[in-house]
Amino acid sequence: MSAPVAYSQNELTGKVRPLSPTQVLGMVLVSYAVFLVFLSSIGSSYWPMVEFKTGDNGAYLEAASAIRHWQFSGVHVKQFWGLSYAIACASIMTGLSLPAALVAVCVGASVMSVALCYWLWDGWIAAFFALLSFEWFQRSLLGGAEPLFVALLLGSFLMLRKEHWVYAAVLGSLATVVRPFGVFALVGLGVQLLYRKKFLDCAIATSIALVIGALYAWPLKHYLGNPLANVALYQKNDWHGGLPFNLPFVTIFHDTFPIHAPLTNLALTLGWILFVLVGIVVAVRSGDFQHYAKNHTAEACFVLLYSLALYTYDAPGWSRSNFPRFAIPVLPWTLVFLRRYLPTNRKVLWVLAVIVPCLAAASAVGIRQTWGILHQHFH
Repeated sequence: MSAPVAYSQNELTGKVRPLSPTQVLGMVLVSYAVFLVFLSSIGSSYWPMVEFKTGDNGAYLEAASAIRHWQFSGVHVKQFWGLSYAIACASIMTGLSLPAALVAVCVGASVMSVALCYWLWDGWIAAFFALLSFEWFQRSLLGGAEPLFVALLLGSFLMLRKEHWVYAAVLGSLATVVRPFGVFALVGLGVQLLYRKKFLDCAIATSIALVIGALYAWPLKHYLGNPLANVALYQKNDWHGGLPFNLPFVTIFHDTFPIHAPLTNLALTLGWILFVLVGIVVAVRSGDFQHYAKNHTAEACFVLLYSLALYTYDAPGWSRSNFPRFAIPVLPWTLVFLRRYLPTNRKVLWVLAVIVPCLAAASAVGIRQTWGILHQHFH
């Protein structure tokens, strides 16, 4: 990671001494090691967790196998295949098994996402982004679409800041085939180009997005008979045949009451729901969001649309319980908007680098199961 580009005084931390790239990278690598060591110490087998017990990895690996052999007969389609394409490509290029390629892609994308946070903002934002979320540790080290999605998303915005809008369109389009909400980044790109009256550039960027979308949809249409097969399965299984959005907080409320979830899970998810909401409210009330929108229109559009989607997402059983994972892509901006309240003591970050990955590993295995294992060890 090289030094970040200069930003306005309003975006920097004043007299707080910046974190160097080496310090940020060191904290990240230590936290990754702590996660893996603690996971091993509580008796969890790593590769079975990657292949069978973490999120949607089974579906991503099934699609990656189909893509690598270009044989789609009998493939179950739901999750978008952007990550699966990356896994298949990594496996072909390196000779790694598909599960190993999945881990390589996710770890590499995770480190790149932290680097991009550093280049877009600074070391404090990058460090807090890397260390705060249980879900980020789990998806980075056990597999999931979020690291690749965030890396492509932030890469798109970095390219746009550098006025490389063609690269921004390509990366934003690739992000969209990893997670469909990446379309909000493309909308933001279009709004920024139109706002600056770059109509031809907007038309070219739109064409790039359409071409990448068509290339992605062609195998689904040709081999599976439906170019929107991913969307159709989401609509059937997650949206119960309806639209993906409802009124704000309605589905989150219905997923919370009556209370069936463990209190630890409920506290974690509601904490994240409140944390992101407070970040948005503080930014709007202080005028920081309006200032940010003037300088970085595409990013502000993405944050606004993505946040609205978070709180209106109508997927019963998922909207509340998976909110911390869904919120990962807007976490950097939430931290930027709340940075005046963030501690600026390096010791705090090192404490987080030890405690949070341990809790994330325990959460991945199960808090009760982990407690039982630790209780046996010490008694």
